[in-house]
Amino acid sequence: MALIDLDRVAEPGPAGGRRPPPWRYRHAGLLLAAVLLLVLGGAAPNAAVLWRDLGTLGPVGTEETPFQLTGGRLYTISTTGPLRELTAWQLDPPRRLWTAEAPLYAGFDASRGLFGSVTVRQAGDVVLVSEGYSTTALDAATGAVRWSEPVAVTLLSSGRIGVVVDRVFRPDSEYDQASGDPGPLYFSATGVPYTEPPVRTEVRGLDLSTGEAAWTAATAGSVTVDAARDDPPAVLITTADRLLRLDGATGRELARTDLPELNGSGPFTGSVVGDVALVAYQNPSRLVGYDARTLDRLWQHDLPDVEGTIPICREVLCAGPSSELLVLDPATGAEAWAVYAETDLASRAGFVLETRADTDLPLRLADPLTGRTLVDLNDWDAALAGEPGGALVLRRDDEDGGQTFAAVLPGHPELRVLGTIGSGGGDCAADDRHIVCRDGTVLNVRAYRI
Repeated sequence: MALIDLDRVAEPGPAGGRRPPPWRYRHAGLLLAAVLLLVLGGAAPNAAVLWRDLGTLGPVGTEETPFQLTGGRLYTISTTGPLRELTAWQLDPPRRLWTAEAPLYAGFDASRGLFGSVTVRQAGDVVLVSEGYSTTALDAATGAVRWSEPVAVTLLSSGRIGVVVDRVFRPDSEYDQASGDPGPLYFSATGVPYTEPPVRTEVRGLDLSTGEAAWTAATAGSVTVDAARDDPPAVLITTADRLLRLDGATGRELARTDLPELNGSGPFTGSVVGDVALVAYQNPSRLVGYDARTLDRLWQHDLPDVEGTIPICREVLCAGPSSELLVLDPATGAEAWAVYAETDLASRAGFVLETRADTDLPLRLADPLTGRTLVDLNDWDAALAGEPGGALVLRRDDEDGGQTFAAVLPGHPELRVLGTIGSGGGDCAADDRHIVCRDGTVLNVRAYRI
């Protein structure tokens, strides 16, 4: 639904007479405001929205899915055997920039790995195409292959350095998958299972332009590696007995803290949510929070035994099963609020997006600290994927076959209707400036600004 600035439309006066006083329009104005509120489902009707039809891209084949927005461009992916054909598209005005082959790493044995979907990320002057444990870097200007490796790459905030992890195992400890023998398994960076934990782990900072190692840090045993949400970029490494913070550009150690054992065992894993580094133990089940910059210990929280479906919480600190999901305050580790339904949570636009676990239908946008409902989203059919700190874009299917879009801007818990697209099947992507939807063999491109 497109919004019209009502102040630009002149009120017709009575023929041959004076304009009635303003109070005569009061009831009609209140009625109009009520109708708009009902139609827009709680959206802010007074927002100034720029909604432009930029045109179409294509044709694209039906196999070119998913399409992804990153770095202000659109990328479509076509898969044929071991090859990934990537096409880069400019959005304003819409046109094709280049098409290139992004093969899987030549030395990677696809039969031994675990695979996920193909993802595309633009980082500086390269485009990273990743699938499972394989990453290929293409020149962002031309599509030429810069380098290709059998590694998963974690991006740091600078966009120039990525982090890769290489676990080194004792020879002859590889698991015989044909045997089916029981017991714990430990996986290499390329998904190969072993029966013993790694002897050591090498963490490398990778120059994304060249694929060369900018720095290497080695530690005994197994570790978890996370990117700190900082600028300049930093890396957090959780080992069996300590937590380390490294400079992302040089690998220089910036801070460390010793981690205690619980019942004779060290930490099970580590992660980062916002400005808090989390260290998790298994026996007893406990979560300990540390300041991600100083590594000072902040709090600890004993976790309940989880039975049932484990919820998905993206950039939201939570505990418990999805039927009784507890959201924790990152500053204190205390229970802040609870959700008693089968839901998933994600940090979006500075708030918490709650969606149904079985259908991904958006339910509401909640205050991160209190759980208070800020925006009711039950009238919308989908929340489009996006960055946690970016705009949240929502889509609704209309009765006439079109689609209506709305957005919540970071830090502003108001739903603002952007406009409509006359047709499409709901296959859409969005960033902070564009919305792209498939319509048969073409992609419709819209620009928005609030």
